[in-house]
Amino acid sequence: MRMEITNVSEYEKIAKQKLPKMIYDFIASGAEDQWTLRENRSAFSRILFRPRILVDVSNINMTTTVLGFKISMRIMIAPTSVQKMAHPEGELATARAASAANTIMVYEDRNIVRQIVGRAEKAGFKAIVLTVDRPRLGRKEADIKNRFTLPPSLKLKNLEELNIKKMDMPNDSGLPLYVGSQIVRSLSWKDVKWLQTITSLPIILKGVMTAEDTRLAVRAGVAGIVVSNHGGRQLDYVPASITCLEEVVKAAQGKVPVFLDGGIRRGTDIFKALALGASGVFIGRPVVFALAADGEAGVRKVLQMLSDELELTMALSGCTSIEQITRNHVVTESDSNRNLSKM
Repeated sequence: MRMEITNVSEYEKIAKQKLPKMIYDFIASGAEDQWTLRENRSAFSRILFRPRILVDVSNINMTTTVLGFKISMRIMIAPTSVQKMAHPEGELATARAASAANTIMVYEDRNIVRQIVGRAEKAGFKAIVLTVDRPRLGRKEADIKNRFTLPPSLKLKNLEELNIKKMDMPNDSGLPLYVGSQIVRSLSWKDVKWLQTITSLPIILKGVMTAEDTRLAVRAGVAGIVVSNHGGRQLDYVPASITCLEEVVKAAQGKVPVFLDGGIRRGTDIFKALALGASGVFIGRPVVFALAADGEAGVRKVLQMLSDELELTMALSGCTSIEQITRNHVVTESDSNRNLSKM
């Protein structure tokens, strides 16, 4: 008899059983000691609720507008590459389950970027998410131990049929070596400005964690910011994304929307992020694990479960719309510390 899936995290257990160890570890593991990977989850448990009572919650509306587009909920799918390692239909299955976010990486050859951006525009994408937190790849020891290589059958479709010079690579090189050879270590704010000159699509920066960089991003004219530590895959011992969220939101001063990426596994997590000022959240690993476990149907169920959990959390907190979720609905560690200092 098939086990009834009751929460998002259960898909990871199924994916671990189904996927080869090398692939599962590539998806699940974090950098070095994996402290940030664990902290992305545990930080949510230190944020508590302040529910309001005697509110009529017979009708709850979760529809909202993000970047000018009306969506059914503030739960979106994070840019996640090589999903075919998890399921034969890969990104196609995910795209059918939801309107997936699109991302590019900045390659050494700007000609590649120009062509990929052109493709995105012609395909009808509405925004570009630029990942800015990996001038080099983080050190994931699980991948080193497993001698991770890209499965031979897997192709990087984004680069097919592009007008680029042939790249010589050792036969046993995998995704980390390939990507590492193409990432620009000199990536800077000048490249953000250049990207704005070749596209009219709004540009969202993913990987911002400080007030200082937030102010620079706003000054650079970006359309949005994603608070993210790359799922704990890059620099270990940076704070959890949710811990950095409020700092970034305050620095943005409402000039651009701020989204959260990292550690989301429950509808309660989403409510907490919205209460701390996020305009929405992105989920990554839960989608890939669900894809590995049950393809498109798994991704659909993950989105539905999170939506249902968020709706229930709103009802139990006394909120009938997303706009009613406020900072007063949660208590953080910093709140407790401030209260103690007043005593």
